[in-house]
Amino acid sequence: MFFLKKIVSYFILPPGLYILVFLLTGLLNRKRRFVRFLSFSSALTLYLISVEPFKDLLYYPLERGLRVPERPEGDVIVILGGGTYNSGVLKPASYKRLIAGYRLHLRTGIPIVLSGGAATGIVPEAVVMRRILLDLGIDGSYIYTDTKSRDTRENAVYVKGICRDLGCGRIILITSAFHMKRALMTFRKEGLEVTPYPTDFRFEGRYNLYSLFPKHSVFYDSVIAIREYLGIVFYRVFY
Repeated sequence: MFFLKKIVSYFILPPGLYILVFLLTGLLNRKRRFVRFLSFSSALTLYLISVEPFKDLLYYPLERGLRVPERPEGDVIVILGGGTYNSGVLKPASYKRLIAGYRLHLRTGIPIVLSGGAATGIVPEAVVMRRILLDLGIDGSYIYTDTKSRDTRENAVYVKGICRDLGCGRIILITSAFHMKRALMTFRKEGLEVTPYPTDFRFEGRYNLYSLFPKHSVFYDSVIAIREYLGIVFYRVFY
C-alpha cells in the first residue's frame, strides 16, 4: 500500500504529471511525427532531470575534488549569500553557508565578511545574515558586510575592497559546493588568495528504487546545476 501511494503521488504532482501529459500527447498524435518527437523528447528530458542518478551526474563535475578542510588557514571568513525571500528570510542555501561560517568562526575566532546584496529581492542578503549572527551571539565588531554585490563577480570585487581596508591577504571562502568552482575562478581572478570551504553538497551517490521516480526537489536541484554550468560559461566568456 505504501509503495502504491508513493507511485501515485509521484505522478499526480509535477514533474511526474507533466511527464504523463507529454507521453499521452505523443501517443495520441501518431500521425504527426514532429509532435510525437517533441512530446516524447520533452517527457524524456523532464524525466531525466527529475531523477536522482541524472541529478548526481550533473553535480559530480561541479563538486568533484572538493573537501571541507580540517584546519583552514586565512585572515577572514567570507560567506557568499545564496538568496533571500522578499519577506527577509534566508533561502536554504544561505542558511547552510551561514551556519558553516558561524561554526568556523567559533573554532577560529577570525572576522567574518558577509557578501550579498538584493539582486532580485528587497532586503540585502548580508543584512539578514548579519542579524542572524548577532542573534547567535557573535560580536558585531567581528562582522563586516557587503550589501552591494548582485552576482559572484561583484562578490569578489566588493570583498576585495573590504579585505584591502582590513589588511587581509588570505580569505576562507564559504559557498555551496556546486558554486565553488565559479567562485574560486572569480575571486582568484581578482588577485585574492583563497582557501575553499565548501558546504551544501548536492551529490549523493546512493540510490534505491524510489530514486528512479521523478521528484520536484530533484528537478529543482538539477535546474540549479544547469544554471551553474551556464554561469561558468558566461563568466569565462565575458570576464
